[in-house]
Amino acid sequence: MEINELNRLLGNVDNYLLDQILKGRFTKEMKILDAGCGEGRNTVYFINQGYPIFGIDPNELAIQYCRYQAKSLDPNFDTHRFQLGRLEEIPFHNQAFDALICSAVLHFAENVDNFWQMIEEIHRVLKPGGIFWFRMCTAFSDILEKSEKLEGGKYRLPDESERFVLTKGHVDKLQKMGFQFLEAPKTVLVLGQREMGVFLLQKL
Repeated sequence: MEINELNRLLGNVDNYLLDQILKGRFTKEMKILDAGCGEGRNTVYFINQGYPIFGIDPNELAIQYCRYQAKSLDPNFDTHRFQLGRLEEIPFHNQAFDALICSAVLHFAENVDNFWQMIEEIHRVLKPGGIFWFRMCTAFSDILEKSEKLEGGKYRLPDESERFVLTKGHVDKLQKMGFQFLEAPKTVLVLGQREMGVFLLQKL
């Protein structure tokens, strides 16, 4: 397949999400929510292949773009699957989804309470056995030694961004609240500027 054909099929999908797609982690019987979907970079493949993908984002223009893009890719796509909404109040009912993806969103939590508020909503809308894939800033190396501590679990990282940072204590709490790992967590240190982790969990 030529590169331009791959681009049309996959869009600008997160590489680490593509890894899970290639592993067959998602099926067309699964309802999938992209929580914090932005303009829909991670929805293109799912729309192209007829998956029941949904999305929420607090940015109205981003949701409008998602709906336009979805119709362009599939004229029969129900654009109301993309909804204006925040992770703190996900506008779907309990246990609505078989899988939830959340790429580079959770590190924008205002503080630790806000982070757990979003996690609890994610837990609520996932079915038992549901998959939770996310990517966010982490602190499993020495990155915090090079960062300025702010309030509420946030740090000013060496790249000058201010992010809520996931630590081992947070990971332990995720397990206690009813998530188990399907794969060992992975982290990437970006030239000593920040550290990004990728997680794949399952709701018990």
